[in-house]
Amino acid sequence: MKTQSKFFLVSFLLGILSCQSSANDLAETNSSQASESINKLVNNTSDANATQKTQLLFYNLKNNAGTKILVGHQDAFYTYYQDNTSMSDVKKATGSDPALIGLDLMFITDKNYQANASNWYYQQEQKIVAAAKEAYQKGMAVTFCWHLREPYNETTFYTSEMTASQKQNAFKSILPGGANHNWYLTKLQKVASVFKNLKGSGGEEIPVIFRPFHEFDGDWFWWGAAYCTADEYKQLWQFTVNYLRNTMNVHNVLYAFAPDASYTTSSAYLSRYPGDQYVDVLGMDNYYDFTAQTTAGANTANSKLKVISDLAIQKNKIAALTETGYSSQNSTARTSNHFTSLVHLAITSNNVKISYVCFWSNAGNTYYVPTPATPYATDFKNFTLKPQMALQTTIAGILYN
Repeated sequence: MKTQSKFFLVSFLLGILSCQSSANDLAETNSSQASESINKLVNNTSDANATQKTQLLFYNLKNNAGTKILVGHQDAFYTYYQDNTSMSDVKKATGSDPALIGLDLMFITDKNYQANASNWYYQQEQKIVAAAKEAYQKGMAVTFCWHLREPYNETTFYTSEMTASQKQNAFKSILPGGANHNWYLTKLQKVASVFKNLKGSGGEEIPVIFRPFHEFDGDWFWWGAAYCTADEYKQLWQFTVNYLRNTMNVHNVLYAFAPDASYTTSSAYLSRYPGDQYVDVLGMDNYYDFTAQTTAGANTANSKLKVISDLAIQKNKIAALTETGYSSQNSTARTSNHFTSLVHLAITSNNVKISYVCFWSNAGNTYYVPTPATPYATDFKNFTLKPQMALQTTIAGILYN
């Protein structure tokens, strides 16, 4: 009996050891597979020396494309509809902050910026930096656009407010060798300083998605297609990335390429594309296709997103609707199901796989994201509750781990 008991005891212990060995082997296999997956995607980022958190942001945005689409809002933590500052407008409507915040470098690189507490532009910088840090602490993604003012008077970025000569020469003048190239270097140095000094609680650099020279296929910005050739645009984009990455040693940035919605084919979309080694996010800004508030318009937007979604799969990049919205000031009334039908159709139908959508900012009496003070808050909330959509409470702990 004792011999039999010993036999069972030995068998039992061997079984435990075997299970532990199998569990360890499985853990090692899973860890190895996860590392391989991350490395495969990281090799497609624009920066081979990107920080670990930046690599993880790229991997998780790509990996969750189409299944956890981040709902973003421009200026979410410091501009509000009717100036109600109690919480973000997205949180007022849904109970959660957005999963992504959009920010702008415009005031930070303004000619009137001075690094002292009484300077209004410095105060804006502090507000924007605080918003980026708060978003990162909450596990949200952080994006920056750049409404860079023209290099002559530095008063506008709209061509409607520039002379004919300024419009035709502004972009060319900041290219290497151009009359205002050193001016541009000074602006890039400020951008680099902002990005490098965005730090989390552990001292790590906060990853950001940077979307410079956006909507370049239009003619309303001085970097638009009417004012520079495709080669000139590519040259400046490549210079910008190389300068930030290699000269200023900025390694916490993913770069977003984002025309407006004028294209219908991949060749048109890529006509000013600077190359895979300079881009991480294939984006599109699109207000126009939602202007009529029709299903036909939403289908048109969807077909354009399908172009970049397919390209992102081919190139192992991230696809996104980088800027959109429907203003409460538009002459055509917003449909009651604008978000649940039109926007949702545009970003999910036809096997489109995007990683985020960012709505433009609310301010004063104008809103793009409705709050409970408007008739459309329920539609927006129901949109965010759809299974593919993600708010801050959904993605906390996911993007950077």
